[in-house]
Amino acid sequence: MDDRAELADATMWDGSLHSGSLGTFMNRPRVAATSAALRAAGATVAVLGFPWDGTCISRPGTQLGPRGLREASEQFLPYNASTNVDLAQSFNIVDCGDVPVVPGNPALTQERAEAITSQILAADVIPLILGGEHSITIGPSRAFAKKFKRCAMVHFDTHFDTAESVAGEPLSHCCPIARAVDAGFNPRKIVTIGPSGWLNPRSELEYTRSHGIALFALDDVWSLGPRVVAERTRSVIGGDVDAVYLTVDIDVLDAAYAPGTGVPTPCGMTSREILAIISGLRGLPIRAVDLAEVSPPWDHSGITARLGVRILLEALAAISYGSVPTRSLPTQSLLS
Repeated sequence: MDDRAELADATMWDGSLHSGSLGTFMNRPRVAATSAALRAAGATVAVLGFPWDGTCISRPGTQLGPRGLREASEQFLPYNASTNVDLAQSFNIVDCGDVPVVPGNPALTQERAEAITSQILAADVIPLILGGEHSITIGPSRAFAKKFKRCAMVHFDTHFDTAESVAGEPLSHCCPIARAVDAGFNPRKIVTIGPSGWLNPRSELEYTRSHGIALFALDDVWSLGPRVVAERTRSVIGGDVDAVYLTVDIDVLDAAYAPGTGVPTPCGMTSREILAIISGLRGLPIRAVDLAEVSPPWDHSGITARLGVRILLEALAAISYGSVPTRSLPTQSLLS
């Protein structure tokens, strides 16, 4: 990591004062975010908070997202009785704390996020990143593209997020997909699912089309159904990739399900639709997951954070498919 990440004064605060949390995700052990410590712990999934909203162009508050998601995770178990999926059989999940963000400095903050994610990936551990605004994908996707040369991405969002810059800032939360392409992701192996509404500039649509990014707008989810969207997503990704990065912006969901975000989406995707699509991604080599734009100050009763945790656990369940020889995942609920 950059020497500037080291604190000269041990009594000095680090990052944002109130965005961190002493608790861990699902009360898992805290492990240092170094490849040596992760290997020693036998970790296979590392939770990493990224408490950052330094480029937010709308309602702020996502810097508190990691705290909110960790708090919400206390109400979940690693076992799903409906599907007989036990994540504890598939993974050793640890919590690596938070990226030490630098308020007012997106460039240095992304450098730090990239360096920490590189440590996690070097240990052959899956990063599970808790945002934070959607620029949290930028640093980790750079590390991912360096680790996996043939990399792909599945992107859930109500926005395209392919802006080249916002007012000259290329590290904005409107830019993560464009920055992923810059980092080395093959745009023809990127799938964006769920854009809708009245807050997508023409230039971002043109970027998406001109670069060959596969697009399933919300209308496609409605007309095709989640299962077909998942099947076509797997087809676009194909078998000639080394790893897939899954990034979920919580604002892809209807504001009734996810009010706690910077740009709530009226008439967005339903909870059932996104969970069905993610379940349908089973078999893809997903090796990193992030969840962005949970904003606890706007989250009535914590429902957005709880849904965010459910999405993360369903993503891990999809990754676990086929990884545990002692059981196979049923095609329908065991309780039916």
